[in-house]
Amino acid sequence: MPTPLLNCPPVTVADTLAGDAGVVDLWYWFYEPDLTDALVADATEWMSAEEHDRYRRLRFEPARRLFLATRVLVREVLSRYASVAPEGWRFVADPAGKPRVAQPVVSPTLHFNLANTSGLVVCGVSTAHEAIGVDAERSDRPVDYTALAARFFAPVEADDLRTLPPDRRPRRFFEYWTLKESYIKARGLGLRLPLDQFAFAIDSERIRVSFASPALDDTRWRFASVHVAPDYLIAVGAETGGAALSLRAQAFAPAHLRGRS
Repeated sequence: MPTPLLNCPPVTVADTLAGDAGVVDLWYWFYEPDLTDALVADATEWMSAEEHDRYRRLRFEPARRLFLATRVLVREVLSRYASVAPEGWRFVADPAGKPRVAQPVVSPTLHFNLANTSGLVVCGVSTAHEAIGVDAERSDRPVDYTALAARFFAPVEADDLRTLPPDRRPRRFFEYWTLKESYIKARGLGLRLPLDQFAFAIDSERIRVSFASPALDDTRWRFASVHVAPDYLIAVGAETGGAALSLRAQAFAPAHLRGRS
């Protein structure tokens, strides 16, 4: 069952660094009120040449602000787990676009994943599990939920959506969508795994996944769907080896808003 954000315990960095099975930290930031000119200046100084190039290619201001906010979030969040200045982090991406830390080498290794949507950026962090994925969406976006589900979802998911009252379909559609994206991002699969090849069951006990291919082990994965504010959803997926997902959540505030230089 989707979890209200307030039901998640807060992040405790020392516990996360201990590497206990199942622990994943979720940092979220509604960035627009905080993205001041001073913070924008800091963010542009922190970025690598490759990031500057991507930033320059963005034509519209909302996309530029979203890009900068994501860069601020990942650097400042990772710096809470290691004695590295925000500008000291450098990243590489695999062929599917999944990022990881390239420099510096820190111990324990910090595994992370990023998600963003208009107004919100998210970073998931774990030292216990390398395969983690996060996704975020606004659930008030106008889309043809039934048609998209019939085209992309597993039949059981599309059937579930059709049986719901119309006012409940948007939220359920985005619960499925973000959960699927969290799994694909955790695996680093990009578009190589069709969305109809695995299905989620959302009930009061636990979010469960099943795969069309018997070669994929559904017992190793754990998921959470988190309601953030009225119209935002975040999904988290992790290959925990079967350990229960211990999700912690923390609102992010940039360093200058916490009284630091």
